[in-house]
Parts: sequence; C-alpha cells; structure tokens
Amino acid sequence: MQWEELAKKLTDPNKAKEKPEALSDLLVIDISYGSFAGLFASSLLAEFGAKVIKVEPPTGDIARKFAPYGLYVKDTAISYIVEGRNKYHITLNLEHSKGREIFEELAFKADVVIETFPSGRLESLDLSWERLRDINPKLILCSIKTHGESGYFVQEKKVPETLDYDVVDQARSGFAWTVGIPEEYEEFPEHTRVPTKMGNWMAHYAGGAMAAFAIMGAIIFGEISGEGQHIDISPAEALMSLNNYALHYYHLTGTVINRVANFEPAAYAYNYFQAKDGMVFIAGYADPNWKALCEIINRPDLVEKYPTLKDRTNPKNFIPMTREIEKFTKRYTREEILKIWLEYKGPGVTVAGEVLRPKETLNFKHWYERKALVRFKDKDYGEFLVQGLPAKMSETPPRLKWLCRPVGADNILIYKELLGYDPQYIERLKSQGII
Repeated sequence: MQWEELAKKLTDPNKAKEKPEALSDLLVIDISYGSFAGLFASSLLAEFGAKVIKVEPPTGDIARKFAPYGLYVKDTAISYIVEGRNKYHITLNLEHSKGREIFEELAFKADVVIETFPSGRLESLDLSWERLRDINPKLILCSIKTHGESGYFVQEKKVPETLDYDVVDQARSGFAWTVGIPEEYEEFPEHTRVPTKMGNWMAHYAGGAMAAFAIMGAIIFGEISGEGQHIDISPAEALMSLNNYALHYYHLTGTVINRVANFEPAAYAYNYFQAKDGMVFIAGYADPNWKALCEIINRPDLVEKYPTLKDRTNPKNFIPMTREIEKFTKRYTREEILKIWLEYKGPGVTVAGEVLRPKETLNFKHWYERKALVRFKDKDYGEFLVQGLPAKMSETPPRLKWLCRPVGADNILIYKELLGYDPQYIERLKSQGII
C-alpha cells in the first residue's frame, strides 16, 4: 500500500465517529464573555471530546452580536455560531447571589473553568481563585485578558475595567507595527503607510490556542499530582510569542525593524508578484536559486545587479527588483507561470505557486477531501460552510458534532444532569432572572 493511501486510511476524518475521544471525561465550564479567545479555547477542547458547557447571562453573550456587516442567523452572529461548536449552552446570572451559588455547584463538579472578565471582577463576585480552589482543589481555572492578572499595569490600576478586545491585544503585542506598508514607500498614498491590524481576530485566536495548550499541560500535571492550578493567559503575550524576529532585531541593533509590506526581510525573492490574471508566489533567495529564477525569466543582468543575499534583502531594492521580475510575470497567467517553473531542470531550486482568490480556495477539492472545509447542516442554524479540523489522528481524532445552540437551549438538560434540578425548579429560577 502506498504511503498516501495508508495515511488516508489511518487518519480518514470520515471515520472519526468510530473512534474514542481523547478528552471525553473532561468537564469544562466556559464563562468567558465577549471574548473569542475564551470561545476558541473551549472550542478546541470540545473538538477533542470535552464536555463544554458555555454559560451565558440570561440575555446571551455579547459576543453573539459581533456580526460582520450586521450579518446574523436568527439572533446570533455567524462568527459566534462557528465558535459555539460542540458546546452545551446554558444561562446563569452571576450578578445574582443565587446565580453565584449555582455556579459554585458547577465549579465543584468541573475539571476546568475558563473566564475572561476584567481583572478583579471574579474577586468582586466572591468567586476568586482562592474561593474556587477551596470548593474544588483539583479545579483548573484559566483566566484570559489583555494585560494578564499581574504586573505593573495591573498593580498600578492602569488597566481599564473593560472587556479584552482583539484590536487592543494586537496593538499591545507590537504585532500591528509589523503589518502594512512602510512610511518610506512614497509610491503609496500616505494614509496607507500606517501600522495595520490583521484582518482576522488573530490575537484572540492565538490567546485561545495558548490557553487550550496550557490547560492540557495542567490536566497532565493534575493527573500526576491530584492538584489543580490557575492559568494566566494574555492574548497580547500569546501573539507576541509569534513575532519571529522583530524583537531580536531590536535587541541586537537598537533599531526597530520597519514594516516591509509583502516582502520578507530575511529573503528575496520570497514574495508575491502580479501575473496576467492575478498573483503568484515566487521563491528563489539563496544565490544558486536566485540565479535559477533569473535564468527562467531570461534576466542574467539581475544576477549581476543583485549578486548577494545582502543586496537582495536591502529594503531599498525590494520594489525595483519586483518591478523587474513582474516585467516577465505580467505576460503570463498563473497557470502558465507554474508550468514554466515546473519545466525548469537546471541548477538551483526556485518555486512558484498560485495565490488563490477566496472563491478558488473554497472550490479547491483537496480541502473538502481532507475535511478542512465542511458543509455542515446544523439543526438550529441551518447549513454552513465551516472550517474543519486541522489535526488528523489515527486513534483519537477530533470531530465536529454541532455548530451552536440558541441562548439557554440546554438549561433543562444540563441543570438536571449535573445538579439534579427538575424542570419546575428551573422554570422558577428563570422567572426570578437567575437563569
């Protein structure tokens, strides 16, 4: 059997339902509010089989209203629907003393609690880490917020008592400075030459991923020691940890590395070029590979003009070199450029690839075969095209069971199952504004 066939047989996403779930005995209470970092953290755990109970106030999580261009399905933003996947949704008013009493009952049974309230908010509700640890010594409490739970900014009370916003995290991390067109590129309008936030909520997703990773480490430690612990996650710090060399460049040189748009400060060519029908990616940055690239486009003069890697990584040369290469690439379609590159058999290694438009990505059969993109029919919100699960595993693969539930949809199920409440008592709590 060919390796590709064996790999597909071992990790086929279509067989996931037939296999055990790695975290099937884990109970997670997610009381995050207005934060996709918290939502993403619990989503990852839910994909691997954890029983995740998303606790919302009776009016719903404000994150349900984070709708791009006001696009909702029923009463919920499309982004929230995807991050509600595999979770049970209940309501509980933590502002009410009875609501906090019920939450303590839930925390007693839980393995993990995820929260994203402003620093000090849980303490003001008498739900501090010390209190929760007394209730459940094995509990893992994961707190996620821009500035974390300690440090100068927190101690000096300089932290605004607001929710954790992704755009703030991006700015605090220093990442926004690395994205966009540099000031000295005067060919571009002045208003475009500014620090630029990433298009998606990258800080929240980085923070959520780091939180899920830390929770897994705490779970392993807890199995050995029998002890829980408090995890303090800053999405700004999580994103900062992904900033590959800007920090180190400053340390070594004392100067801030400038933004370089689509160029790569460590290598050229390693960027995008215009073709007749779109954009292509081309790489060929080591000396022999640069020579190969120049041979393909019949421009030996560029080898003489930019002979070393130091010449080619001089930011002043990025645009002139790109314009010279584009004299060739603009004459061909993306498909023709790929064919030209594949036909090259000379010395050196240079590669080219299509930059897919969104519709082309969504029509790429490869992603559907691997279940990286899935058309999923949800009983509450209808059919959605959603991201699949990146991890393909032979023994305990993650899976997608459902997308989201309406606010409080699982109140009767969860409160009866975990706390033994009967429907009449649940209805009474609802009438009192507690759930």
